Amino acid sequence: MARRAIRTDRLIAVLGVAVLALGAVLLWVAVRNGGVFTEPVASERALRQLREHMGPDVEIQYLEVGKGRAVCGYAGSRRGSGGPAFISRPNRLLLDSDPLRAEFNQMLADVCPGFIKAPPGVY
Repeated sequence: MARRAIRTDRLIAVLGVAVLALGAVLLWVAVRNGGVFTEPVASERALRQLREHMGPDVEIQYLEVGKGRAVCGYAGSRRGSGGPAFISRPNRLLLDSDPLRAEFNQMLADVCPGFIKAPPGVY
């Protein structure tokens, strides 16, 4: 009996089609509904950062969209007590109660120039 062999040119063609099909599937997954590499909504990101920093009882009392991907606002506890102003960027959270007060004020002026300053004791 003659032994059946797979020819090299046919094997290359089949593997090429398989690579193209896999690439098409990966591209489809990457672009549908925002894809695999989506960033959370800015308010969700800020709340997650605040809860990591201040504890699980914190909530956002006021939020304002800033320049780029930054958001500014006021945080407080669920029990109703006021909290600090904050600036949330994708990889950083700054609070007005942090020791870096000058950096906070400069960043606030840069990313949220019209941010509402609350009177002392309101937030």
